[in-house]
Amino acid sequence: MHTQRMTLSVSVLALLALAACGTESGSGSGKGSGDGGDTVRSDVPVTGVAWSVDSVTVGGKKTEAPEGARLEIDPKGRATADFGCNHISVDAQVKGDRITLGKPVTTQMACDVKIERFEKAAIDAMGGEHTAKLSGDKLTLTTESGDTMALSEEKPADLVGTRWTVDTLLDGQTATTVPADLPKERTPHLTFAEDGTVRGNAGCNSFSGKATVKGSTIVFGPTVSTRKMCPEAQMETERAVLAALKGTKTYTIKGSTLTLAADDGKGIGATAAPAGAEDSSQHG
Repeated sequence: MHTQRMTLSVSVLALLALAACGTESGSGSGKGSGDGGDTVRSDVPVTGVAWSVDSVTVGGKKTEAPEGARLEIDPKGRATADFGCNHISVDAQVKGDRITLGKPVTTQMACDVKIERFEKAAIDAMGGEHTAKLSGDKLTLTTESGDTMALSEEKPADLVGTRWTVDTLLDGQTATTVPADLPKERTPHLTFAEDGTVRGNAGCNSFSGKATVKGSTIVFGPTVSTRKMCPEAQMETERAVLAALKGTKTYTIKGSTLTLAADDGKGIGATAAPAGAEDSSQHG
């Protein structure tokens, strides 16, 4: 099994900083702007908002985005993106309605051909200076050559009742993607219930336990789990996931992304599963 590693020092630290000052309220800035203009303004921030990528147009050719494609521009000068396969990080400067993006740094995972085609087009559309136009919850970034990226503000998912699929393991300043070739029934995931419990699968074994939400933190109680043995790569993932579900952790939700981490930066990143996704935690 192959795990991709990528050091995202600025972006991961920024996620933790955001977690320290809020939870599900990070977006919600695109409505009630009053004058209805299209120019990016400080009262309708482009930064710190989870944007869902709708499409890109490069050289006059429009390509629709795959499900889950997203982009976020951090207030501290970094943009992170996921266009369906690789994790992408790039320096970003925002001045008025001008957004300048540097050279993207990306992981090198093998992708589906269709997703890879969109990812290439999106990366091509990211470079250089952009003019940003905002209308309601819709954002358009246009390069000097006329290439565009169309985005929509991503409303935060609910912590409780959402099936969160764990896709990233955080360790200080390092983010490691969960192996993509894990068996479907062993994909790490968790669901918080209204009765203050959490259950799911950590990568090999299913688990359940107490989880008390207090403001921007979650206090985890002891968990119980099945005791199956799996290949070492799965067990390594499981140990990291279970470690993130112990004690008091800070959480933040930006769009469909949940970050759950301790003060030392160790934790997990997870994505809200599409509605109706099978809850495989019952399969052990």
